[in-house]
Amino acid sequence: MARAIGRVLLFLIVALLLAIVLVPPFLDRVYYRGPVSAHFDGERFFNPDGEDTAAPPTGGSRLGFFARFLTGSDGRPPWPESVPVTPTRPPARVEGERMLVTWIGHATVLVQTAGLNILTDPIWSETSGPFGFGPRRVAEPGVRFEDLPKIDLVLVSHNHYDHMDLTTLKRLWERDKPVIVTSLGNDALIRAVGIPDRNRVTDCPDCRGVDAWDWGGGASPIYGPNFEQATRQGKLLNGAMVYVTRNHHWGSRWFADRNRALWSSFTVKLPGGNIFFAGDTGIGDGKWPAEAAALGPIRLALIPIGAFRFVPGQMGTGSHIGPIDAVKVFDGLNAARAIPIHWGTFRLSYEAYHTPPRLLAEAMRCAGHDPRLFAPVGIGQTVEVPPLSPQPPATSLGLSCLDSPAVRNLK
Repeated sequence: MARAIGRVLLFLIVALLLAIVLVPPFLDRVYYRGPVSAHFDGERFFNPDGEDTAAPPTGGSRLGFFARFLTGSDGRPPWPESVPVTPTRPPARVEGERMLVTWIGHATVLVQTAGLNILTDPIWSETSGPFGFGPRRVAEPGVRFEDLPKIDLVLVSHNHYDHMDLTTLKRLWERDKPVIVTSLGNDALIRAVGIPDRNRVTDCPDCRGVDAWDWGGGASPIYGPNFEQATRQGKLLNGAMVYVTRNHHWGSRWFADRNRALWSSFTVKLPGGNIFFAGDTGIGDGKWPAEAAALGPIRLALIPIGAFRFVPGQMGTGSHIGPIDAVKVFDGLNAARAIPIHWGTFRLSYEAYHTPPRLLAEAMRCAGHDPRLFAPVGIGQTVEVPPLSPQPPATSLGLSCLDSPAVRNLK
């Protein structure tokens, strides 16, 4: 009996050692091949403004970070088990320069304007992780999937599970056949669930599918990548144009495939003022918002404010901006309006549930802004974005202003 148990244990040890050697290369995937660039070394992408996303946000070991997070033994403030949501039913279309925006939850936002229905990082799954594991929703989607209007354009910022939900993307493709714009390498993952590459022929009004671009690349939602030619031919979809723009993050579906695909933000050029979607980002060098602003005035910015605190008092990490850096992004964009995203749906970090929006209001006040210009909306709430108008300059953000009882009491 003891000999049999010993053999089983020996088999398990050998299997484990083989798995350690063989599984990581197996899980590694080469999503993109292309020339070396300022942010691609020929094998993996990197942040050209400095790499500060590799270490765990606590500064400790990665194993310890995951163990404390998964067991809830990091002293985190309590979160609600569930948050009540009253789903809304958006209109089928919004024509002209009128703009309606519905926060569906996390980084998923429906923007309706110029006859277009635009969806960012769509996720309707109950969990944000592989095989049904990972953080679970505390808030249901603000729009039931069956109540979504027909989607024309989907923006996918990177391949983390809470932003690239392949199950949802497949459902959208099967129902609506939208254009899906993303950054380099992510298209390989999206194609794997049966969504084809987009045909880039400029005279093909029915071309749909996934379209992957490097930073600085762009394509009209329906017609091809040549903006000047498309403009001359009058073939821009309702005057819209999508640009893939820089931000500061990283990508991975498994531990071994880190940075095989690129992360990005997006700028959607529209006659009534541009839309900016930050995706998931840290502050980095802080110059990338100005690069997006150079494409034209920004009427609406979608900027993350959550998952910024992994130890008490932390105000941001290399991978995520908190409310203070979010206001810096807002200023760098010179945006007329902004809506905070990436909070209140999946618990990904340490901070209390209401801390991100409350700290955002304090940071806006300290920056000399009207807090209503960058204020939260409820999940499932549809708001109308006013026409683009010049904004008064803000004063410089002073951290001393944030040294107040209201901020100190935020967990």
